[in-house]
Amino acid sequence: MFDPVTLIRPHIQKMPAYAPILPFEVLSQQLGLSPGRIVKLDANENPYGMLPAVRKALTEMPFPHIYPDPESRELRRALAEYHGIPFENILAGAGADELIDLVLRLTIDPGEAILNCPPTFGMYPFDGDLCRARVVDIPRREDFSLDLPGIERAVRQFKPKLIFVTSPNNPDGSLVPSADLKRLLELPLLVVLDEAYMEFAAPGHSLLKEVQQRKNLVVLRTFSKWAGLAGLRIGFGAFPEALMPHLWKIKQPYNVSVAASSAAIAALQHAAELNEIGERITAERERMYARLGTIPALQPYPSQSNFILCRVAGMDAGLLKKSLAKAGILVRYFDKPGLQDCIRISVGKPEQTERLILELRKIATENTEFTGTN
Repeated sequence: MFDPVTLIRPHIQKMPAYAPILPFEVLSQQLGLSPGRIVKLDANENPYGMLPAVRKALTEMPFPHIYPDPESRELRRALAEYHGIPFENILAGAGADELIDLVLRLTIDPGEAILNCPPTFGMYPFDGDLCRARVVDIPRREDFSLDLPGIERAVRQFKPKLIFVTSPNNPDGSLVPSADLKRLLELPLLVVLDEAYMEFAAPGHSLLKEVQQRKNLVVLRTFSKWAGLAGLRIGFGAFPEALMPHLWKIKQPYNVSVAASSAAIAALQHAAELNEIGERITAERERMYARLGTIPALQPYPSQSNFILCRVAGMDAGLLKKSLAKAGILVRYFDKPGLQDCIRISVGKPEQTERLILELRKIATENTEFTGTN
């Protein structure tokens, strides 16, 4: 009897699935709580949502029934003006995720190596597996800094075509020092620098404007976090000029929807408002960091992003996540090397922080091991 599974490529049959966050409505049903009672701090979304001006732009789209511009010209012009980078070096995508996939499909033949530095964003090995790349992991150190000697050894041994580096890194929120990035850029490979959270970091760390001067640097950005457009899937990348003609060849013709493009353009037109919201988020991040530090069994890590990673002592981090979920507070737990005893908490509004702290203290009083008391 015919079995359609036999048609599936063997490497896809064997590859692990990516574990995404469940949709909000599904979580609401599973928890038996109305959406209004849920504090969602598990996916690094902007708690303030999109700007009113962006909502207005979406309601006034003139041609939603017409296919979008395949080259996203209006959006790319807006990006070029706002960021001060050449229009010709910009490619828009359905989130930065699509651009990660495009870079790999552009460069990797089956069996060729790429470098990954876990713990970090899970889409790099996921897309690497799809392309049948040899994903070589160079684990970060205990403080989540890059193992540069290990990376250099791997370059000599495996001859990788590219390395993915996230700064600020997800899930710990640390920035890669400029000296480390410079050292990476001296290696004979393409450096794909994911700056998805750069708007929440201290100024002066982005390499976005350096792409046009460097032949081996790609910088990726997203509108999901800073602009609150995660549900519309819109991002962009700055690429070396030599790669652009070939990227145009392989991307889907209508990859960026009219709605996503309209929303992103409106967001850039009101960037001052977004920057004010970003300042509120970073201020709340620092306040939340201090508040989390009052919970005896939590060790929060300093962050330059819109989330805080906490190491948990005296209680299984996975169980802590479940306990918080029962109370309607959603945080992220990764059952991966280096993160089994950690939870990641997105920065919400001040009142959401207070509810989080209240529930953590309640859990602590019910679990003497979590409090560290006898």
